[in-house]
Amino acid sequence: MPNANVLQEKQLVVTEVATKLRDSASTIVADYRGLNVAQVTELRKRLREAGIDFQVLKNSLVRRATAEAELTDLDSVLTGPTAVAFSKDDVVAAAKILSEFAKKNDALKVKGGIVEGRVVDVDQIKELANLPSREGLLSMLLSVLQAPIRNFALAVKAVSDKQEGGAQA
Repeated sequence: MPNANVLQEKQLVVTEVATKLRDSASTIVADYRGLNVAQVTELRKRLREAGIDFQVLKNSLVRRATAEAELTDLDSVLTGPTAVAFSKDDVVAAAKILSEFAKKNDALKVKGGIVEGRVVDVDQIKELANLPSREGLLSMLLSVLQAPIRNFALAVKAVSDKQEGGAQA
């Protein structure tokens, strides 16, 4: 019979993970088998700098958390060593960092995840990783919004220059 304290600690972990699964903008599950300590440390540092929580968790505890969060479709990828990246604010950041790291380190394998409450597969995570960051998207939007004003200003300047050229002749 397991110790009551151990069961209580495990239940707290399950509750915490279930809360993170519900509250995160994106959650990415990866297999880290084959990474050395230096590589894992570098990956954790990059994720921490982006505000992403990265944890190595037991599959059985994550399965209980997915059941509690009603995201049991994720259970199919919970095999082997599992690390989970929880991104609370930025949907793209975790996918981008893990995908870039996986390109340089073949040992890291992205297995699947949850994006805005929907379970997604590896291909969808790769597509998400190819999107520009939030700041990049906002910059593109700002550029699109400024284009008509910029074109109008250039047209006014061209008319003004043409009138000044006609007045001097």
